[in-house]
Amino acid sequence: MADITTTELDEIWARYKETATQADRDQLIVYYAPLVKYVASRIAAGLPQSVDQADLVSYGMFGLIDAITKFDPERGFKFETYAISRVKGAVLDELRSIDWVPRSVRTKAKSVERAMSKLESTLHRAPTDDEIADEMDISLDQLNGIYNQIGSLGMAALDEMLSFGGSSGETLTLGDTLADRSDGPGGAFERIEMRQLLASAINQMGEREKIVLTLYYYESLTLAEIGRVLGVTESRVCQIHTKAVLQLRSRLTAAERELV
Repeated sequence: MADITTTELDEIWARYKETATQADRDQLIVYYAPLVKYVASRIAAGLPQSVDQADLVSYGMFGLIDAITKFDPERGFKFETYAISRVKGAVLDELRSIDWVPRSVRTKAKSVERAMSKLESTLHRAPTDDEIADEMDISLDQLNGIYNQIGSLGMAALDEMLSFGGSSGETLTLGDTLADRSDGPGGAFERIEMRQLLASAINQMGEREKIVLTLYYYESLTLAEIGRVLGVTESRVCQIHTKAVLQLRSRLTAAERELV
């Protein structure tokens, strides 16, 4: 099945959409199974070891089957673009149902965001870790511990390359597979506005936070590689990355409130 050609795949899709036979559906499931395994592995990287990756794959398979059933090839966009959000959604929905993230971690993340937002509105600049810790009435070590806990949830670089169907398959990035949620000119304007807000928020960050975001998301360096560039440990880079993401979330949330 890995050696299937694009023409053969198109024929299977056309036949399945016309007759919806079990045999054709099974062929499509087998062909796109690597997509499910990839999504599951990326999500698993940020989960506790107690979560079995095989379980994530099984959750994702339900999303893949749903995507195959509902996909319309005549609409002209890639199946991977449509399916990956369904697969990821199925996995995350199941994880939410079993609440794998401790409530305490969610609460701590919100507390850090509130402290950042309050300090930024008062100081008119990005607060330091010491200032955030003082605002939360905790030690710097405790704040770094919270960053580590939040950072363990995991994130993926959008420019990481994906490949499907072996050597004859298609290569694209994770960003390419994100669903297009545009809604015409209004959606395009919102995306431009969001980019401007994001750029403004990043420019207000400390130098190390900006460097970490640039190297991680634009240069695709690992946390360990970034640590070597900055001369700090991988754990410290993870803390800086987590702080930067929380700052972005806090600033974008505040900006969206002002626009309403």
